[in-house]
Amino acid sequence: MSPADFTRPASLQGAVDLGARKQALEAQARREAAAAQAASGGAPAAPGGAVVIDVTDETFATEVIERSMRVPVVLDLWATWCEPCKQLSPILEKLAAEAAGRWVLAKVDVDASPQISGALQVQSIPTVLAVFQGQAVTGFQGALPEAQVRQWLDQLLQALAQYLPPEGEAPEGGEEAQPPVDPDLLAAEKAIDEGDLDAAAAAYERLLARAPADPDAKIGLAGVGLVRRTQDLDPDAVFRRAAESPADVEAQTQAADVEMLGGRVDEAFDRLVQLVRRTSGDDRDRARRHLLDLFDALPAGDPSVAKARRGLASALF
Repeated sequence: MSPADFTRPASLQGAVDLGARKQALEAQARREAAAAQAASGGAPAAPGGAVVIDVTDETFATEVIERSMRVPVVLDLWATWCEPCKQLSPILEKLAAEAAGRWVLAKVDVDASPQISGALQVQSIPTVLAVFQGQAVTGFQGALPEAQVRQWLDQLLQALAQYLPPEGEAPEGGEEAQPPVDPDLLAAEKAIDEGDLDAAAAAYERLLARAPADPDAKIGLAGVGLVRRTQDLDPDAVFRRAAESPADVEAQTQAADVEMLGGRVDEAFDRLVQLVRRTSGDDRDRARRHLLDLFDALPAGDPSVAKARRGLASALF
């Protein structure tokens, strides 16, 4: 497997066939969002509509991903036991009301909706993420004073201004605005074009250092990792060794990597779930961690990820 086999989809996603999976999900979300916008008369977010919403694992796709196709969505990830959250959430709610629909506040109780926080790899709360057109574009952690939150929101809206319709207006011709592309994503794209996987990884890592939940960077970095791990492997030899050694963690993880890069996602995930069932101790933990790493190569909403997460939970408990 050579760097040339690393597919670069338009949105800078992952590796061979993985980008196409995300593009298909995004296309479906865009179609549904367009239908919803047409049904509502094309308004991006009516000032009289809800500006603060509660979001769960079940409603995330509709309330956040689809809604973000039309208007920025600010995620407030909180919990009832979190004291700093009690300071930050009222500030966000106040500013959302002032914004009158220019952006929407989506509140996520991380205890009640663990899939969302797990998919976004939230390390601490409160965490705030701004989502636009299905992508996390910026965010911060910790409770900030109102002046700093207001400044962050002003910077967010200024950065997105050229992609948003003027206040009270829908995009001309019903066209959807495209989110800004981060310079490090462009740098990663250029590096991949040139076959420089180290430079691509470095660019993704720079972006993740600034925005730990950025989905493009996570998927891109995971895709680079797949290519790195498989570029010197002989697939036939890998699968032969895996068939001969069902409990060999290295053999099975290599086989899963080859399957993943070839677009055989469900097979790769199932292989590692079964490996978790067959192993124990350090071997089991290595298999589990490798599976979690492969999850990063797909968007959080991919149905294969959801299915494999359920399988992993069953295998572990």
